[in-house]
Amino acid sequence: MAQQAREQLRLPSPDISMSPAGEQLVKLPTWLWLARGSWEPVSATAAVPGVSVTAVARPAKVVWKLGDGSSVTCRGPGTPYDEGVRKKGPEDPGRASPDCGHTYRSSSAGQPAGAYTVSATIHWTVTWAGAGDSGTFPGMTTTSTAQVRVAESQALNTR
Repeated sequence: MAQQAREQLRLPSPDISMSPAGEQLVKLPTWLWLARGSWEPVSATAAVPGVSVTAVARPAKVVWKLGDGSSVTCRGPGTPYDEGVRKKGPEDPGRASPDCGHTYRSSSAGQPAGAYTVSATIHWTVTWAGAGDSGTFPGMTTTSTAQVRVAESQALNTR
């Protein structure tokens, strides 16, 4: 029955968010985060008369592959970008995410369609309990991808 409960788990795919909105910029920190609905425990129960077993999947980490050969592992969903968050800290528009971010070092201009393919993979721990017993299953993963353009910004000095 534990295996039945595990098979009934419906894990959400990561809902990828990045900031700044739109194109990312070379050498400007990119904030990475997942929508909260992507980062909540999920449970399922299998039952027969008099006995039930519940499997619970909990997100443990998210591994981001940024398309430029880099990867970042975050132990939580990341902090959603909020202009107010930056204003509470130093007045630095290049302030990095407090817990999950990346800084691109090169433009995506030479990539297919001019964009990097970014993926986020959530690694889930899965436990079960019921019928007077409990245990763990091998972990599960869910993955989503997004296309991200990274541009270089040129400054013009007129002095």
